Amino acid sequence: MKKTVFTGSGVAIITPFTEEGVNYNELGRLIEYYIENKTDAIIICGTTGEASTMPDEEHCAAIKYTVDKVAGRIPVIAGTGSNDTPHAIKLSKFAQSAGADAILSVTPYYNKATQKGLIEHFTAIANSIEIPVILYNVPGRTGCNIKPETLKELAKIENIVAVKEASGDLSQVAKIASICGDELDIYSGNDDQILPVLSLGGKGVISVVAGVAPVQTHDMVMKFLDGDVKGATELQLGMIELCDALFCEVNPIPVKTALRLMGWNTGKLRLPLTEMEPATLNQLKTALTNYGLLK
Repeated sequence: MKKTVFTGSGVAIITPFTEEGVNYNELGRLIEYYIENKTDAIIICGTTGEASTMPDEEHCAAIKYTVDKVAGRIPVIAGTGSNDTPHAIKLSKFAQSAGADAILSVTPYYNKATQKGLIEHFTAIANSIEIPVILYNVPGRTGCNIKPETLKELAKIENIVAVKEASGDLSQVAKIASICGDELDIYSGNDDQILPVLSLGGKGVISVVAGVAPVQTHDMVMKFLDGDVKGATELQLGMIELCDALFCEVNPIPVKTALRLMGWNTGKLRLPLTEMEPATLNQLKTALTNYGLLK
């Protein structure tokens, strides 16, 4: 059995920006807020962190800042994925040198890959570092799906320890759990499917909704794992409207907007992401109000 990176709720943290770059003061405040509110891991420079529009120097600096700020209190998982294998290796090596506890590596996007290509891509990344690798399967964004049989093959590599499963296909999650067993931990990548994934043996969630509701997301996972299925179900069903609102436009537009509405100095979204449309902004405000996050 491989060592689990974390159990519970990992926050996919936004990156607050100024006109000049990363707003480290606000990033530090967010990190402290999440740690104080039961967060089990911080995922920096993922999709939610707008890593795709961060130059390498900025990307690496944000990883290093987060590792230093967290100072070992909870695991820091660095997003280092790329559709260019040598680039992913470069970022992954930096994350290891900076002290990250693990990396999150997304499936190649646009150029995509065959299943053979995925095995070679992720094997090259894993073999370049010693820290744990969490694979990120999100075919809706990348156009590339890691099949369960491919994950079984990748799980033979010692430091490939988990997958963030965001395919939305619970039958696929069940097959992954069935054929990979203890060799590959599973994290939900969909906030509206946390409990279904946990029921199939998942260890938690890498979450967007935890960005605005960290305590509730942590509590949901822990209640389920502690046997309080009814309490966990109430929390899952109680946040469905919020989950829908946080994905009514492409992530991270809604969550970054939500945090701004809640008083955080998030700064602007970087193009090609834009501000929300009036109708979806009203949907978000309504969901935040109904959930008790806005007055």
